[in-house]
Amino acid sequence: MTVFDAGADQAHWSRVADQWIAWARAPGHDAFWAYRDALRSYIGPGTGRAIDVGCGEGRGARVLKELGYHVAAVDPVERFVAAAAQADSAHDYAVATAAALPFASASFDLAMAYNVLMDVADVGASLAGIRRALRASGTLLVSIVHPFVDRGRFADARPDAPFMLEDSYFGRRHFHGTEARDGLSMDFAGWSQPLENYMAALEQAGFAVVSLREPRPDVAQRPDMARWCRVPLFLWLKARPLA
Repeated sequence: MTVFDAGADQAHWSRVADQWIAWARAPGHDAFWAYRDALRSYIGPGTGRAIDVGCGEGRGARVLKELGYHVAAVDPVERFVAAAAQADSAHDYAVATAAALPFASASFDLAMAYNVLMDVADVGASLAGIRRALRASGTLLVSIVHPFVDRGRFADARPDAPFMLEDSYFGRRHFHGTEARDGLSMDFAGWSQPLENYMAALEQAGFAVVSLREPRPDVAQRPDMARWCRVPLFLWLKARPLA
C-alpha cells in the first residue's frame, strides 16, 4: 500500500507562503497572466456556489467571484487564507485540505483545483474530498502543469528551440526547484506524474471527464511565452460526478 505524506507538502507551502504571495501578485509576472482570459472563458459565468480548493493567495477565487459565483476560498496554509481574505477574494474562507473540506456534502455547483493536484501527495484523497462537497449536477475544473512538460525542457532560449524529453514520461516522482524572474524567486515543490495517474484518480473518485483543453498563452500580452504555443504548458479539464 502506498503511504502518502500530506504533511510534507503543507509544510513546504507554509515555508514559502510569503514568496508565493509576492510572486503571484506581481502584475503580469508569471504564466497565470498569459492564460487568465482563456481561463475565464473556459469557466464561464455563473451564479451558483463555487469553491476554490488550494486557493493560495486568492487569485483564482477572484476570477470565480468576477464571473458571478458565490465563492469559498480554502487552503491548508493559514497564511494563504489570510492573504486571500485581505484581498477580498471570496465570500467565505476556511483553512482546510481538499481531503477534509469543512462543508456539508453536496454544497457546491463548481469546484476549482487550479494548479493544486500536482502539489499534493495523495491526489485520490483530494479528489474524493472534492467529490463529496460537489452536488451531483456540479462540475470540477482542474488545471495542472502539463505532465509532458514536467519531463523535458527547451534546448535553449530561442522561440523555436526544440523541446527535449529528458526522462521517461512514465512514473511518479517528487520535484523541487527554484525559479527566479525580475527580482523575485520562488521555491516550487510537488509531484510529477503522467496523465494516466490523474485519470485513474478521477475515475476512482467517481468523476467522468467531459472536457479537456491544452490552452495557448496570450502572446500579445506576453510575447516571451510564444514557445508555449508549440508545446502546451498547462492542461485543463472539466469533470462531472458519475451517477
